[in-house]
Amino acid sequence: MLGLPTRANDLSADEARIERRELRRRQGVSLLLTAPLLIFVLLAFAAPIAAMLYQSVYNPTLVQLIPQTLGRLQSWEETPLPPSETYDAMAQELKQLAQDRKAGTLGAAINPVYPGASSLINASARKMRTLDDAELADQGGRLLREADARWSEPELWRAIQKSGRVYTDTHYLSAFDLERGADGQIQQRESARIYLQLYARSVSMALAITLLCLVLGYPLAYYLAHAPRHVAGVLMVLVLLPFWTSVLVRTTAWIALLQTNGAVNVLLQTVGLTQQPLELLYTRFATITAMTHMLLPFMVLPLYSVMRGIDPSYVRAALSLGGRPASAFFRIYLPLTMPGLSAGALLVFIISVGYYITPALVGGADDQMISNIIAFHMQRSNNWGLAAALGALLLALVLLLYALYDRLVGARNIKLG
Repeated sequence: MLGLPTRANDLSADEARIERRELRRRQGVSLLLTAPLLIFVLLAFAAPIAAMLYQSVYNPTLVQLIPQTLGRLQSWEETPLPPSETYDAMAQELKQLAQDRKAGTLGAAINPVYPGASSLINASARKMRTLDDAELADQGGRLLREADARWSEPELWRAIQKSGRVYTDTHYLSAFDLERGADGQIQQRESARIYLQLYARSVSMALAITLLCLVLGYPLAYYLAHAPRHVAGVLMVLVLLPFWTSVLVRTTAWIALLQTNGAVNVLLQTVGLTQQPLELLYTRFATITAMTHMLLPFMVLPLYSVMRGIDPSYVRAALSLGGRPASAFFRIYLPLTMPGLSAGALLVFIISVGYYITPALVGGADDQMISNIIAFHMQRSNNWGLAAALGALLLALVLLLYALYDRLVGARNIKLG
């Protein structure tokens, strides 16, 4: 009899070990099943974002192009101009860059800090290319000064020294329309200040598009959720129709509609509302209208999925207890649809704030969004660092607004009545 409890305890311990082993096995199987998705997320989402953040502070251009000059500039602090050895190294490296056709890359990297550096370096590199290496090694300083008097300016060498830092905050300062002065202090940029204005414009246009999608999508989703099944099916096909055509095709269709001799102007003149064609294309109106059409399904679908699950008896109960239809809607039905409304608003806003194709094709020069400027720096100016900084700030802005939105009006804060 005394051995029975011990045996029972042994059996319980064995069962517990078996259960733990089975639990670990199931967890391992679950991990193996989700591993492809995790790898895909890491490679397609996390890795590009990490590369963008690294690129925004990494600036190896000058170190790769003029390493000897930068090495000598590290010890230059007090004297008005760098020593002659620095001039000689720069002259020799300019000649090599001219032969490799990379002088333009060097000039483009220094030009944001020292305006005019691009033409200066290209012209000086062409002159250094015709000279002998021995002559450049002995008289590089004199030859550079003769090529252009700006090589005698300390500001130019400070700009080269500043641009040669491998890790820098210059791109982020530029994205905030800031810069460092000669004393190293942060100040407002003296040249054109455009990026903060572009961010404000992008956010305001995204908010306007989100509001329009909400005003148009909420009644449509309500009707779809309460219409007969065959009617709702036909309308749902029409809602999903934009997903079946290319974004470029849809944008081109809006260009055909809004141009001077397009269908909209012809209709307005036919009914007598206007005498002359209106300038509809390449305006903010065209951008907002086209993008609202593009993104409306992203508002309708989350609202429709939530509305389909709402029990109609809730509203009927409120009406039977003496509530007015408007009161029943705002106090019962609208709070129940907030999860779909918040999801649709977030989808529309996040997509629209970084939209590129439609603003580029139908928007005017004064209505370009921050995404167009990011594309410009990547494709034309080749300033990848600034493009990465602008993209990183856009990502931070979206995350900040999402956190603020979720804290203030998120689905977890919804209360009935």
